[in-house]
Amino acid sequence: MTPQDITKLIVRTSMKDRAAFDLLYRQTSAKLFGVCLRVLNDRGDAEEALQEVFVKIWTKADRFAVSDLSPISWLVAIARNHAIDRIRAGRKPAADIDAALDVADPAPGPEAMAVAGDESERIHHCLDELENDRAAAVRGAYLKGESYAELAERHGVPLNTMRTWLRRSLLKLRECLER
Repeated sequence: MTPQDITKLIVRTSMKDRAAFDLLYRQTSAKLFGVCLRVLNDRGDAEEALQEVFVKIWTKADRFAVSDLSPISWLVAIARNHAIDRIRAGRKPAADIDAALDVADPAPGPEAMAVAGDESERIHHCLDELENDRAAAVRGAYLKGESYAELAERHGVPLNTMRTWLRRSLLKLRECLER
């Protein structure tokens, strides 16, 4: 079927010619179904959308402007736009922008940052009071997440010795922080 034939069918459909509409459906439904399916990615939704597209074509055929352009592109545009509208209609509505005012910032506030900064300084000062290897073990275990076994191997001590170092170092840190 030529583009001129499809144009004639659309024009006759605009005059509510049921036979022309039936022939237009039989000649173009496969292509328009493909468009709907490609956009919607669901056969059932695409079938429903195709039926709705042809209802739009029936009601809007009088808006078709006869030109040298391909009439199938007009039909494809209707199908594509309708399928996109179906996707948009299925989405959850976006939250009102004013709702963002009630969302709390999870980051600590300025006061908490100042207190944390002071605490950090105190902890580093107390770590400096420990022997170098003990302080390195505490930093490795509690700041870097290294395992006791890794620390024991790196420092060349048995695993139980490393546990003792860490336990005693934490006790010294607590004493220092309580001063």
